[in-house]
Amino acid sequence: MACEAWHAKLDLYVDGELGPAEARALAVHLRECAACAADALERVQMKRATAVAGKRYEPSVALRAKIAKQIAPRPRSAFSRAWTIIAIPALLVLIASVAVNSYVRRERTQRQRVYSELADLHVAALASATPVDVISTDRHTVKPWFQGRIPFTFNLPELQGTDFTLVGGRVTYLAQTPGAHLIYQLRKHEISVFIFQERESEVVASAPMNVLSFNVENWSQNGLHYFVLGDASTGDIEALSRLLKNAG
Repeated sequence: MACEAWHAKLDLYVDGELGPAEARALAVHLRECAACAADALERVQMKRATAVAGKRYEPSVALRAKIAKQIAPRPRSAFSRAWTIIAIPALLVLIASVAVNSYVRRERTQRQRVYSELADLHVAALASATPVDVISTDRHTVKPWFQGRIPFTFNLPELQGTDFTLVGGRVTYLAQTPGAHLIYQLRKHEISVFIFQERESEVVASAPMNVLSFNVENWSQNGLHYFVLGDASTGDIEALSRLLKNAG
């Protein structure tokens, strides 16, 4: 019965539309139920495959040029030219306004896409039977494991005296760029820490703290961009972020 109740909410979970309390409860269920975890992972993979397929059918440069030629303005009368000159200031203001709004929407969409992809990686890792490739609570074991596997190095904090535990790490990809995916545990919560080179992720620097069903913190430091994402409280996410900032 528990599986049937959660099964109807898997799509909402992978799309980040569940409330924080239900998302945490479902995350606990996924760790205990292999069938539901496999179903959630399949849905995440289908979602990402659909997103990739949707990018294959963008109009070609030749098609855009053909359309632009067809709608190009034709020669006008003297009266039309005079009216155009009068209307130019207002038109420029309108164009500027449209351009700014378009840029803001595009940036917002791109930020949302990045965070959605990170949330998918987080959910997929928790639903997997092997969420990490290197299992260790020792930062001195996990950090060297990444050498040669990603094109940068990073520092990890000392966790002694804190409530956080390092579970391990794995290599992950964002926009086909390799990075580090670390998983920390805090009580019954799993928190993902993603680290990428800054040039690949600077577009999301101004993203909000709460994204989808998860709390998120992100910042740039020493040429790297960090994302801390999980269903833990905002205070816990900020506490782990401070540890990482001080280590870096």
